[in-house]
Amino acid sequence: MSPIAVKINNIPVKVEPGATILQAAEKVQVKIPTLCYHKDLIPWAACGMCVVKVAGSPKMLRACATPAEEGMSIITHDPEIVNVRRTVLELILSTHPNDCLQCARNGNCELQRLAAEFGIREMRYERRLRDLPQDCSTPSIVLNPEKCIMCGRCAIVCQQMQDVWALEFLGRGEGTRIAPAADVQLNDSPCIKCGQCSAHCPVGAIYEKSETQKVWDRLQEDDTYAVVQIAPAVRVALGEAFGYEPGTLLTGQIYSALRRLGFKAVFDTNFGADLTIMEEGSEFVQRFTESPENLPLITTCCPSWVDYLEKYFPDLIPSFSTAKSPHAMVGALAKTYYAEKMGVDPAKLFMVSIMPCTAKKYEIERCDDMFSSGHQDVDVSLTTRELARMIKSTGVDFANLPKEDADSVLGEYSGAGTIFGATGGVMEAALRTAHFLVTKQELDDASFTETRGLDGIKEGTVNFAGSEVRIAVAHGIANVETILNKVRAAKEKGEEPPYHFIEVMACRGGCVGGGGQPYFVNDEVRRKRAEGLYKDDLSAEKRCSHQNPHILRLYTEFLGEPLSKKSHELLHTHYQARPIYLR
Repeated sequence: MSPIAVKINNIPVKVEPGATILQAAEKVQVKIPTLCYHKDLIPWAACGMCVVKVAGSPKMLRACATPAEEGMSIITHDPEIVNVRRTVLELILSTHPNDCLQCARNGNCELQRLAAEFGIREMRYERRLRDLPQDCSTPSIVLNPEKCIMCGRCAIVCQQMQDVWALEFLGRGEGTRIAPAADVQLNDSPCIKCGQCSAHCPVGAIYEKSETQKVWDRLQEDDTYAVVQIAPAVRVALGEAFGYEPGTLLTGQIYSALRRLGFKAVFDTNFGADLTIMEEGSEFVQRFTESPENLPLITTCCPSWVDYLEKYFPDLIPSFSTAKSPHAMVGALAKTYYAEKMGVDPAKLFMVSIMPCTAKKYEIERCDDMFSSGHQDVDVSLTTRELARMIKSTGVDFANLPKEDADSVLGEYSGAGTIFGATGGVMEAALRTAHFLVTKQELDDASFTETRGLDGIKEGTVNFAGSEVRIAVAHGIANVETILNKVRAAKEKGEEPPYHFIEVMACRGGCVGGGGQPYFVNDEVRRKRAEGLYKDDLSAEKRCSHQNPHILRLYTEFLGEPLSKKSHELLHTHYQARPIYLR
């Protein structure tokens, strides 16, 4: 179909059929203010901030949801439009708590930014605050309904992108509020703690449960041996909080910053990713070559996905890898292998993990397996956003920090370890090592590009020395059901599984788009963050987990071999059916 020609403030522009007025305005560098709109979500025109005029029409239209039509002449800003938008803002602010200084979104709140841009200094409307209690029931996120502006983003992302349906609108009129489905506590609802609601909320109505003060307190204790690890996706996202472009690789600077904060040792979760591949890859090869009736194998590095599977797909638990996630493995080894080598009392070792994920806060206490070292393996999990606030509060000049190295005992990693942060990365990393374990031959090209990209479901076939391996990658929980229903249907019919190996990530884009990452994520940001990880992979001296000499030494000195008794004690977990609603 031919492009549509319209005018934005008398500036001609052509857009593709179906493009909205908002998208047309963006093409000519005109910013129309929005609050309920987000590029990830279907526009539903709830807030009214984006109203515009079209020549020849007496109506004001909402730009986010109105398709551009041939010949439209659109006015995006005039005194009347600005006054309408200002009134919308003032009405929202009249029901919003005025405690910005104590708010988790202070400084990057979309409502705060618009109020500043419109120069709102006085309130023309009577304040009508609602006394609604906070929901702090989950270990991961906090719901503060007093600050909700009814934009609906959290409910849409929970229902449409994640297919979890833990949040919805309850009540009518002025009594309408966002709350967990069935009006239960969030921890008793279908919530999987992925944090996508918090990542998409424009204000401070939903945010990660902060544990930075606990970390500060322990860092100041003389008898605490504080250590830290950073996840793959953190290194390409943290810089956004300091003015860097998304995807800028800042691994060495982050190591340096963490030492400035007071940590005695800095590890890298990428090491744990390499270790996960050794265990999970060995699991796959064992099933593929010895017990194909136990296929498919489904990856379980994502704690939100694990929570979802235990609630919605408990019948497929036998198909799930028992390998722990990378940060859980590093936590267990820090309090055993590292503590033993360094002569540190594991009872005094305090392990902090910096994750792109709010669900990691839940995972570290998920079951007894998370205490496999004889202590809690990971004591605190902080999000990327929390680390950014910690660094800023110390006055550290992050942009000018020197690059440093991780502590080598649990810090060296291969290229395979770093791509864990992008959707398809776990699959690609596993295939590199699984191919070697099956064929005993190294790959000429370690890249499996068919697993990359932002398609919600990616399917393909890989050849292992004449053996066909059928793979699937799904990200965003809403895409998972399609894949797993195919597996269920094949099992019920007694047929071969449609796939041999499946990777699942709860968040769109994988961990680069995790619920604890810097705000304002969209697909462009996700792509840039993933590109940063793939560049790190390409520059690595070793690109396969089984080539990491520090991993090989770990097995020689401590674990024995993949899937050994000691590996199972420290590096593996179990799953159990859980009710969708707790009662």
